[in-house]
Amino acid sequence: MSYPIASRIVVTLLFVLVLTALPQDQKPPTPVKQETSEDEIVRVETTLVTVPVVVRSKNGGYIPNLRAGDFRLFENGIEQEVSRFETTDKPFTVALVLDVSDSTKIDLSKIQNAAISFLEQLRPADRAFIVTFDKQVVKLAEATQDRIVLAKTIRSVRAGGGTALYDAVASVISTHNRSIGGRKAIVILTDGIDTSSTFATFESTTRLAAEQYSSIYPIQFNPDNLLGQRAASMDTNLGLTLVTTPSGESIGSAFQRGTRYLRLLAQSSGGRFYHADNIKNLERTFSQIADELRQQYTVGYYPKDQDSTKEKRRIKVQVNAPEAEIKTRENYIFRPDQQR
Repeated sequence: MSYPIASRIVVTLLFVLVLTALPQDQKPPTPVKQETSEDEIVRVETTLVTVPVVVRSKNGGYIPNLRAGDFRLFENGIEQEVSRFETTDKPFTVALVLDVSDSTKIDLSKIQNAAISFLEQLRPADRAFIVTFDKQVVKLAEATQDRIVLAKTIRSVRAGGGTALYDAVASVISTHNRSIGGRKAIVILTDGIDTSSTFATFESTTRLAAEQYSSIYPIQFNPDNLLGQRAASMDTNLGLTLVTTPSGESIGSAFQRGTRYLRLLAQSSGGRFYHADNIKNLERTFSQIADELRQQYTVGYYPKDQDSTKEKRRIKVQVNAPEAEIKTRENYIFRPDQQR
């Protein structure tokens, strides 16, 4: 049934007059965000900074069963309120990032075995997704708890040419990891030498590492010191070291830069750098990382200082545990309105 236009206009005018005549407390609610407390307003308008923390005793054992009240957080010397706390039993999401460039071809099947073994050491509720890179960066599996799917994905990997390490790090941090909530970590297996990145750099990705809150665990894989042997080899006629990068950089120089880069990623994010020179050490390293992830706490706070000009800020964590040794990130780069 339809009404003439004039009738609809009259009905509309009457509705407006009725609303105007209503007492203030009877008017329909205005569709704006409800502000129930000052604390909630602060939480909406400020940036959450999340800090991964590993706590050990003097003898090296992990300290379990800590609670939010056991932690104190300081930013640039000013104590902050602990607003988020996740215990060691909360599930993790791990981004497993594998260098499948030519340098891994000889040991690829053994690398695949070690990576699968690592995933099997995670807890059943933990998830993982796989990213590989040669001159291209490819996400091969979405985050899942299904170890069979992850193992098949890793088995399907084939080695290719080029090494776009910086592009891979940027893609994982800025795209693949951004939409994942809760506790998360990035594990990168590579020799550290970038030859093929097109949009990311050493500097841009180390900055990204300081702006996000995933712990990064780089493993610099140099089987049987292969790169060192190649760097030491000389052309007896020309007296030049063998080069591998498109710019003509010597292997020794490129490897040193790669080591420095991977160490910076770990330091900036509160993770840990590892070096593995053979498959057995690689297996041991994966096991150590899995063990640490199972023991990692997460604490978070909303910075009291919201001055966006003060970018790089120092973080200090204290724990109410006798003779505790704390491993966490030492600073971060502040970016307003972006959860880390």
